[in-house]
Amino acid sequence: MKAYGVNELRKMFLDFFESKGHLKMDSFSLVPQNDKSLLLINSGMAPLKPYFTGQEIPPRKRVTTCQKCIRTGDIENVGKTARHGTFFEMLGNFSFGDYFKTEAIHWSWEFLTEVVGIDPDRLYPSVYEEDDEAFEIWNKEIGIAPERIFRFGKADNFWEHGAGPCGPCSEIYYDRGEKYGCHEPGCTVGCECDRYIEIWNNVFTQFENDGNGHYTELVQKNIDTGMGLERLATVTQDVDSIFDVDTIKALRDKVCEVAGVTYKNDPKVDISIRLITDHIRSVTFMISDGIIPSNEGRGYVLRRLLRRAARHGRLLGIKDRFLATLSTTVIAESKDGYPELEEKKDYILKLLTIEEDNFNKTIDQGLKLLSELEEVLVKEGKSTLAGEDAFKLYDTYGFPLDLTREILEEKGFVIDEEGFTKAMNVQRETARSARAVTNYMGADETVYLQLDPSLISAFVGYEKDETDSAVIALTTETEVVSELVAGQKGTIFTKETPFYATSGGQAADTGLIRTASAEFEVEDTIKLQGGKIGHVGVVTKGMIKTNETVHLAINEEKRGGTRKNHSATHLLQKALRTVLGSHVEQAGSFVNEDRLRFDFTHFSAMSKEEIHKVEEIVNEQIQNGLLVNTDIMSIEEAKKTGAMALFGEKYGDSVRVVTMGDFSKELCGGTHVANTGSIMVFKIVSETGVAAGVRRIEALTGKGVFHYYEQLEAELNQAAKTAKTEPAQLSAKVESLQEEIKALQSENEKLKSRLAKDALGDVMNQVTEIKGVKLLAARADGVDVNNLRNLGDQLRDKLGEGVVILASAADDKVNLIAMVTDSAMKEGAHAGNLIKELASLVGGGGGGRPNIAQAGGKNPAGIDALLEAAPKALEKQLK
Repeated sequence: MKAYGVNELRKMFLDFFESKGHLKMDSFSLVPQNDKSLLLINSGMAPLKPYFTGQEIPPRKRVTTCQKCIRTGDIENVGKTARHGTFFEMLGNFSFGDYFKTEAIHWSWEFLTEVVGIDPDRLYPSVYEEDDEAFEIWNKEIGIAPERIFRFGKADNFWEHGAGPCGPCSEIYYDRGEKYGCHEPGCTVGCECDRYIEIWNNVFTQFENDGNGHYTELVQKNIDTGMGLERLATVTQDVDSIFDVDTIKALRDKVCEVAGVTYKNDPKVDISIRLITDHIRSVTFMISDGIIPSNEGRGYVLRRLLRRAARHGRLLGIKDRFLATLSTTVIAESKDGYPELEEKKDYILKLLTIEEDNFNKTIDQGLKLLSELEEVLVKEGKSTLAGEDAFKLYDTYGFPLDLTREILEEKGFVIDEEGFTKAMNVQRETARSARAVTNYMGADETVYLQLDPSLISAFVGYEKDETDSAVIALTTETEVVSELVAGQKGTIFTKETPFYATSGGQAADTGLIRTASAEFEVEDTIKLQGGKIGHVGVVTKGMIKTNETVHLAINEEKRGGTRKNHSATHLLQKALRTVLGSHVEQAGSFVNEDRLRFDFTHFSAMSKEEIHKVEEIVNEQIQNGLLVNTDIMSIEEAKKTGAMALFGEKYGDSVRVVTMGDFSKELCGGTHVANTGSIMVFKIVSETGVAAGVRRIEALTGKGVFHYYEQLEAELNQAAKTAKTEPAQLSAKVESLQEEIKALQSENEKLKSRLAKDALGDVMNQVTEIKGVKLLAARADGVDVNNLRNLGDQLRDKLGEGVVILASAADDKVNLIAMVTDSAMKEGAHAGNLIKELASLVGGGGGGRPNIAQAGGKNPAGIDALLEAAPKALEKQLK
């Protein structure tokens, strides 16, 4: 058997199944589409679920993919063992109601033994214990002796995921030889040791589970096959683990080089090497699919993986940034199968650098907090850190539990791990409930799932604003119907439509659908799975029936405004890349007839100069009157032309390329102006941050800009009128008013200070002496906190050494202040503790430092009692 590399094996598999009539599809994004049940794509079949459920008609009944996947269920074991990882590639061949068990088994055997060249004597199939059909195929057709075919129960060889399609499996195990075995008697297929490893899994989807354990035979039987690419490479290269296969070893070696360590020298060091090697693969692929670090959802998974890798870099003694350096190796090793890594390289490396810098600051803050928590434990004579505190370190500062445990153990402390788990479970439950799973696809059940999946609508709105077409389906809000009557809300589906459905950030068209006697007001247009376009709205008169021909007309004025704003976003994206750099990627957008919103990847607020420059470039291209052309071409051709693609977007075989002169070229399915001159003018009205590394620009075009300036002019005139001046003189008038206000405020403060002194009167004759320490406790009503503090300063200076306590009733509240001089502090006086004790007498609370403290209260009637209690309170403190 030849030691094939990872990139070779991927190509061999896909080529083999292409030769068997399968359509080779590129890997889908790690971000699930229309599937709320998953945070990240975790198997080869996950993105193909709509084809299995029949919600969408597949592009071909036979499909093959190599799908990038992430699983974090065993994240705590990653690094600790050589078999756990979060990122892997899943090879798959799929049949949607086409071939079944016979072909699937034959082809898996043919690929492994004839194409890859694995010794058949080292392969052992397993089948579900009740699946005699699969057993017979292996035995009679492939020729495997019965004793070499293993029957396993439901736990091992039956695939199901709650309600939905399910079925038995047939796996193929490879015997790696005695050197990997446990040497226990009876060690065979199914043993937990590393000798027999499963490399292929044929899932025969032949049943439907109703969710209560009742199974019915599916009319359309499917094949879902999975094989881990890295695991297959482990076998062909005869290496110990996935960390030793060619592409991953290259990365592992890079980790060792950067850290100046050697693999397999120290088990503790090996944990960090493996963890960094795995996690940097995951984060590189996640970022390439547009996932941004955050504190929730998939962004939280990314941040957690990234921070674990950064932390283990510190454990290995890496002083400088290193994640971007390692990511460069990931990109170099994997770009053959995933060209998007090379395309997004600048952005990936920039984001990794920013996030690593942020974590380096955060980890130092976390260590400071941990050291403060340790001090509290020492002071209180405790040896166990509360679970909530350990969780806060984990959740806020990215400290995994083992890091906190490690640091504390060195100083003889332990963690309340039960409390930590409890806090973790609360967070997991919150995340789980936010996922809102309602069915197999994790999507909300809607009336549209009842529609025939073969129904499709053609969008003709690029060429036409109105057209005649046949009604192919009607629904109310709850059921599929054959007619809709006046007053009814519902959805109309037609064979062709000029109405644009909300997608790609462009708002839906509205308008009217008519017949000679009926009218339907379209309030929204939606795109459904399987290529259906629904017109949602209400029948305003008459009756509309299926199969009749209707006239569809969009609101042209609304579409015109939307076109301008959409075309402006293309000019804006290019201008941003010109001014800020090639790391700028579109991270979301929304355009309607009124305005445009554009989210983009950038790591700091734009300066006024940058905003002005971007605005200037866009307006220049509008004035240049660039022709806007659209071409349909293959995705490969489009990329060759340099067209910008959207992050994480899944494109079909043919794409629409929108070109604006020589300035902008993007893949886009939206509607646009014919010439940039139609946009008239462009104005940015705000630039803000919406997430880590994502900025948002809101802007206007055409009439929207004129309306914006009309409003500004109206506000300016109103402000000038209020200030009793002309608009041109407003700035000078405001400056003059500010000077006047400043002078009045100064005068006001002087008056307040004089009033405060008057309210207090001469109180120096009220000074008493407690254990040799002078005390002045007095009342000064109607004085605010600031002036009470000023009075206190003056009295303390007059007193020389001692304690000053002042109370003031002002607006039904009490203001309190206590001041203690250095010599009084040496005798035991403490302003904060004095205030804490006395404030309760006026219905309040407070505290402060030993030398100065203040408080508030709600009960002015208690002031006299407070002043009376002051000497005793001070006496208790003094030595």
